[in-house]
Amino acid sequence: MAPAAFDAEAAKQPAADASDAGAPFVPGAKGSEAAKQPAADASDAGAAFVLESKGKWWHAGFHLTTAIVGPTVLTLPYALRGMGWGLGLAVLTVIGAVTFYEYSLMSRVLEHCEARGRRHIRFRELAADVLGSGWMFYFVVTVQTAINTGVSIGTILLAADCLEIMYTSLSPNGPLKLYHFIIIVAVALAFLSQLPSFHSLRHINFVSLLLSLGYTILVSAACIGAGLSKDAPVKDYSLSSSKSDQTVNAFLSISILASVYGNGILPEIQATLAPPAAGKMMKALVLCYSVIAFAFYLPSITGYWAFGSPVQSNVLKSLMPDSGRALAPTWLLGLTVLFVLLQLLAIGLVYSQVAYEIMEKSSVDATRGKFSRRNVLPRLLLRTLYLALCAFMAAMLPFFGDIVGVVGAVGFIPLDFVLPVLMYNIALAPPRRSALYIANTAIMVVFSGVGAIGAFASIRKLVLDAGRFKLFSNNVVD
Repeated sequence: MAPAAFDAEAAKQPAADASDAGAPFVPGAKGSEAAKQPAADASDAGAAFVLESKGKWWHAGFHLTTAIVGPTVLTLPYALRGMGWGLGLAVLTVIGAVTFYEYSLMSRVLEHCEARGRRHIRFRELAADVLGSGWMFYFVVTVQTAINTGVSIGTILLAADCLEIMYTSLSPNGPLKLYHFIIIVAVALAFLSQLPSFHSLRHINFVSLLLSLGYTILVSAACIGAGLSKDAPVKDYSLSSSKSDQTVNAFLSISILASVYGNGILPEIQATLAPPAAGKMMKALVLCYSVIAFAFYLPSITGYWAFGSPVQSNVLKSLMPDSGRALAPTWLLGLTVLFVLLQLLAIGLVYSQVAYEIMEKSSVDATRGKFSRRNVLPRLLLRTLYLALCAFMAAMLPFFGDIVGVVGAVGFIPLDFVLPVLMYNIALAPPRRSALYIANTAIMVVFSGVGAIGAFASIRKLVLDAGRFKLFSNNVVD
């Protein structure tokens, strides 16, 4: 559901000028003080290059869809196993409705500030302005950095796992190991990362949207075929007999679902829109959630139906068990893995944009051309070093399913479930006794608790799995 419309006063305000996109921000500056900031900062290359504002609403829809609809949908059957059919599908629906609502609120807050001459293109600056707290600036940038790094590590790890699956199917006794494929993926991302701006990814992200629909259909068809075949596994949908384990597993599943729906970079995506952005982000959200409705429910239902509670954290692994023959045609599995691999490159590029913007805000000279020697060299060096660090961490810690849960609990829940409703209540100030204010407060309180418990459950599983891996292991731990 969409939030309440702007108040009449906000609607009368002129839209911010496009030159304001790079306005410097002082953490804690608010209201008229923030509005007095200079119109543009010529030294802010992060705004001028990485977050340039030229896109249409459908471009933002492509970016948002790539940020949300990715191969993490392959973990959805695994998330359902922690709650069972009824509760699992109910939570999947509720979190989807809440995130749509939250993102629409955040877009409203961005438009509210823009209408008053304070156009924000960075989440950290928006939060500090609205909440009037300098420490919030550093809190958001820290959490965003953790999200971006965590997703980048998971992306590289899963892409390398896809390559290894393809390689071992062709050469079962080949000499290449998982870390070799991690290096290959990192090199490919380093090459593609030289595209200078978020906006320049619009065509890649449109292809990413098509790829997500493609492998969703393929995986779902494979699960249905596996569930109906004579070699179908025994369908066991029972939960753990221990109440404490049931509780921990349920909150771990909620953390995974939060991370699947989360993105943590909506202000940066909205920044790619040519100003004024009023109303454009809602169209982008409708486009994105139309894809979500198809891409989330289909593999969730078919994957959990086919494999039940024993389903692995990546449902492709259940379709290709370690022993016995594959439960789907080789061509179908190969095409699915190829689609996943290609889309992972797009996701890695999207989630790296905030890190690139932070690094290049001061290291690149905005008065020179994007492709001048002065700017190409630091861009090449910093972005390559960043991806090398992510690749090193991916090789060390092959915990794809666990990384998803931890990132969801400690990263996406604060940024996507708590801050949007808090900022809306403060910026647009609905009456404290109104249903809107009470609902926003309830969402904030509930998901703060869910985040805390989910963080405990996710970290607990990470600790339990720690004994099952070796540095630079050749297997991704489920």
